[in-house]
Amino acid sequence: MKPSGSKKRIFNVFLLGSILVVITIFMTQTIYDSSTPQKTTMQRIRERGYILAGTDKNTLNYFIYRGEAMGYQLELLRSFARTTGLTVRLVASDDIPDLYRLLKNHAIDILALNIPVTRETRKLAGFTKPFGDTRMVLVQRKKGDRTGGDTVRYISSVNDFNNDTVMVHCDPFMTGLYDRFVYETGDKVILLEVDGVSDEELVRRVSNGTIRYFLCRENLAMVMKRSYENIDAGLVVNKLYPYAWGLNYNTDSLMVRLNNWIDSIRKEKVLKRIYNDYFNNQKTVSYFKSNYSSINGRQISPFDREIRDMSKMIWWDWRLIASLMYEESNFITGQVSHRSASGLMQLVPETAEKYGLDSTSGPGHQIAAGIKYLKWIDKQLPPEISDPRERINFILASYNVGIGKVLAIRAKAEKFGKDPNRWNGNVEYYLLKRSKSDPYGKGDSLSDFPVNYNPEGYVDEIISRYYHYRNLIPQ
Repeated sequence: MKPSGSKKRIFNVFLLGSILVVITIFMTQTIYDSSTPQKTTMQRIRERGYILAGTDKNTLNYFIYRGEAMGYQLELLRSFARTTGLTVRLVASDDIPDLYRLLKNHAIDILALNIPVTRETRKLAGFTKPFGDTRMVLVQRKKGDRTGGDTVRYISSVNDFNNDTVMVHCDPFMTGLYDRFVYETGDKVILLEVDGVSDEELVRRVSNGTIRYFLCRENLAMVMKRSYENIDAGLVVNKLYPYAWGLNYNTDSLMVRLNNWIDSIRKEKVLKRIYNDYFNNQKTVSYFKSNYSSINGRQISPFDREIRDMSKMIWWDWRLIASLMYEESNFITGQVSHRSASGLMQLVPETAEKYGLDSTSGPGHQIAAGIKYLKWIDKQLPPEISDPRERINFILASYNVGIGKVLAIRAKAEKFGKDPNRWNGNVEYYLLKRSKSDPYGKGDSLSDFPVNYNPEGYVDEIISRYYHYRNLIPQ
């Protein structure tokens, strides 16, 4: 008996549905085949070769002081990176919403800020274990202070507000705390959000009378009170809350690694030491007052003007030359090394003589001589090293160990299958190690250098510091 038209249609629909189910199962198995497992976050980071983190240019979090990159968040990131065998690269901005967008779009791995962990913020990101806890306080001038020609109306309780304007950072992670603060005042306060401005700058504006009130984290406010003696931060406006780093959801491998590291540094009291180095250290006052601090003076060294002027002789960013100079002399004049290299650029006697340097040469002349030497090295390198970044690596290495040594090691790297036009992991490898294939044919490349002379990490240190300078010092 033949099926009716209605039954035939039902049969066809059933058959089509069965086919679609089979296709779906096949495609799912193909996509999620166990033979091609999905990479974890840590695997992707390792393939990239470095950790990408975002932080702000906030006072004590990340800054330059006398040529060196420093900061609470930077020290923590470096500590974590060491446990992974990787380096860390930072994206720095005072625009917290922008940093949050980078996290959401997977442009960074970690948002290294003291983010409050609350019911509201858990909807925005995942969080590591807490690093500590703090609370918000009102920063205002002390009672009776007449800075700026007026007497500030002192607020001693959240009930004292009367439609007063309070400055706050534009920060999606703080919105819930801000809302609770407004509620506690009985809606008698006006919050004015600002972005692109550091905490230190807002405290300075309170101190000089430009603004009246600012909500700030208590641990940071206590530090800045040491520099601004007319500041009061005694009014606590909310309860203690834990703070942690932010991560994207579905980054379990990175989260596990971070939480294990946090447990370790807490147990070994490393976390406490790093915290005390910045938040309970009297020396932090000097960071705010120094002209050679990105917090205050926006200068790297006393020789910034000369470096800027002389850098026009070469195609380099002046901040890269500043990083090289810091590596060589720490910006200290009159230094003489065990190789008899001297001056800000640490030129050996024969090179110094070639460029007309003597004991009476000033900083400008010393810097110019060092840059001329860099240009000379550039001309000696083969044109096959065409990538500008790689060329900088080879020039820096040659500045350190000599052009002849670098060219010889470049030839050795090529002989044993490494790329002679790439520095890291290629030519650099043979500068420091013998070849397994030729352990005795050529001596160690450092055998003719004095004892304790070690170029390992020289190029990387200069480049890493240069990126910090780019983050924090204007062009």
